[in-house]
Amino acid sequence: MRFLPLFLALAVSTGRADIVDCPCDASRPETLSARQCSLYREAEKQAADVRVFFLKDINPTKPNRWLALPRVHDRSFGQLPPDVRAALLRGALDKAKSLFANDWGIAYNAPELQTQCHVHLHIGKWMPAVENTQFVTIQRIEDVPVPAKGEGFWVHPVGNVLHVHTDEIAETVLLR
Repeated sequence: MRFLPLFLALAVSTGRADIVDCPCDASRPETLSARQCSLYREAEKQAADVRVFFLKDINPTKPNRWLALPRVHDRSFGQLPPDVRAALLRGALDKAKSLFANDWGIAYNAPELQTQCHVHLHIGKWMPAVENTQFVTIQRIEDVPVPAKGEGFWVHPVGNVLHVHTDEIAETVLLR
């Protein structure tokens, strides 16, 4: 059981497609037909006053997952303005609690490992077996630190606090 996170990370990394250059550009609609622009396209469909929206993950291997996305276009969590990051995290937390009560997890993969050009958080049921001792404790979801370059994060509740872990491939801690 202790090798489960390593196995999951290897399984995901062998099937990923890194994005080095994102062609998505709303002023050039033809660029939005690229697969890696699908979330960017969805953001463009939202009303201008929408800050955060949610999509059911359409990947058939992730039937229990949802995505939280900001309306604004940015490539990574760290590039979002602090107020947008806070709104995204708060929205993701509220959605996670509504779906999974206290068994939720929120994950953000490192930008170098993402297959989409638009920043998004994964929402799902957290797998407690992946818990480790490498975490930061926070009181409020808005206090999730911006991960260092090349890292992602996952966060889950523990009693009245939240544990924030950093990892490249963070979404593997969520039930598929």
